[in-house]
Amino acid sequence: MSNEETSVLEGVVLTEIAATKVKNLLEQEGRDDLALRIAVQPGGCSGLKYQLFFDDRALDGDAAQDFSGVKVVVDKMSTPYLNGAVIDFVDTIEKQGFTIDNPNAGGSCACGDSFH
Repeated sequence: MSNEETSVLEGVVLTEIAATKVKNLLEQEGRDDLALRIAVQPGGCSGLKYQLFFDDRALDGDAAQDFSGVKVVVDKMSTPYLNGAVIDFVDTIEKQGFTIDNPNAGGSCACGDSFH
């Protein structure tokens, strides 16, 4: 990814716990060349849904930042929706997985995977 195509990702935070989980997942895959891509796409029961996945692509207009050795990228269309969002990882008896606390979400569905 060149600096001409990538801007600094501002307003998104990956917690230390989430960064550690991402690093562990990448180690299990035997890959260190992937970034964690966070995207917002139409869908879900509330109108928009989050997608988190590993990606080796560089898209024009991506914003990127390093969090404790984990590269996080967001495409230019998703960036405004994620400003101020905190990505965390929870591991409790009730729930396990990544969570997104997004101040831009006007509301969300019960499953927590979509918002409006």
